[in-house]
Amino acid sequence: MSWSHPVPKITDEERWQRLRRLQAALEQKGLDGILLGATESLRYFTGLVWHPSERLLGALVTPSGISYIAPGFEQSRVETLPRLPGEIVVWQEDEASAALVASFLPRDATLALDDALPLFVYHQLAAALGAGRLVDGGRLIRDLRLVKSAAEIDLIRYAMNLTLEVHRRAHAFIRPGVRASEVVRYIDEQHRALGAEGGSSFCIVSFGLATSLPHGTDGDQVYAPGDVVLVDTGCRLDGYHSDLTRTYVLDAPTREFADAWAIEREAQQAVFDAARPGAACGSLDDAARAVLVKHGLGPDYVLPGLPHRAGHGLGLEIHEEPYVVRGNATVLKAGMCFSNEPMIVFPDRFGIRLEDHIHMTETGPEWFTQPAKGPTEPFA
Repeated sequence: MSWSHPVPKITDEERWQRLRRLQAALEQKGLDGILLGATESLRYFTGLVWHPSERLLGALVTPSGISYIAPGFEQSRVETLPRLPGEIVVWQEDEASAALVASFLPRDATLALDDALPLFVYHQLAAALGAGRLVDGGRLIRDLRLVKSAAEIDLIRYAMNLTLEVHRRAHAFIRPGVRASEVVRYIDEQHRALGAEGGSSFCIVSFGLATSLPHGTDGDQVYAPGDVVLVDTGCRLDGYHSDLTRTYVLDAPTREFADAWAIEREAQQAVFDAARPGAACGSLDDAARAVLVKHGLGPDYVLPGLPHRAGHGLGLEIHEEPYVVRGNATVLKAGMCFSNEPMIVFPDRFGIRLEDHIHMTETGPEWFTQPAKGPTEPFA
């Protein structure tokens, strides 16, 4: 689709920089190569976007080069797609893709594997190369993707604010008698109208009791006056995700809901305040739970309270490192991006999730979007 947004897409120059860092890491670790599958890491390093299937398609990156591995009948398609230059080598339907990969490696080579490759690829490579010559390349890849560039942060910020505008429109659209499915459809239409790739990448709309289920419920719901409303949605721009949640009521809130909403917002702010360069990710989750315990909720994952981690990283994957979860010793650095969503669940009553995202700078955290203002005012 045409690109009409004011923020630029990721350039091939940036992808070359990424690929060179990957190749340098291979050399430093004494690895002969890494096999990227049809994953977000393939897109990150090469620009090639491919949906995974039962046939291996990916890229073999060595310290000195890159080769695309593709089924023979897909070669012409790969040739038409945006990607960094590299030889396309093919395997036919009656041939083994693992044998082709092995043929490009020196004898007794050590091959790292993209951690998102399917298990069947691992087994085929283990048979062709020997399991002892395969190593997990996940940590190597994740470390390189963990800190976002200025261009990535600009794309995420723009996508977040696009989705925030969709939230505003959805808030105005909800009325008594409307079905959750109608709101989901409307949100998708608005994402498309604003130029998101493929509309909504996901959408959860919950009313009333269903808001106490973090990822919604099966079946349709009908909004009734007084219901708590939870909307969690996002989109993609140049592959980069947005992901925002708002919880509110359209009528005057009950005292119970207003008090609970204030605790949720306090916990969200505690995560932000704890997000300092050099802090461990787990300490942010601890900060959120300390607020809940102060108000008699929890502790730990006990309900009423916070049933899951306080946040997750975001980029080309909607859930990626760094994870804001108890015990995670990963140290925050400038360029890391993650959600701030310490949801509070009151079983059989309602749930409240306020989700905004943070990116770290050299001096501290910055919001991608400003947090909600109040239980009836979901926008700053």
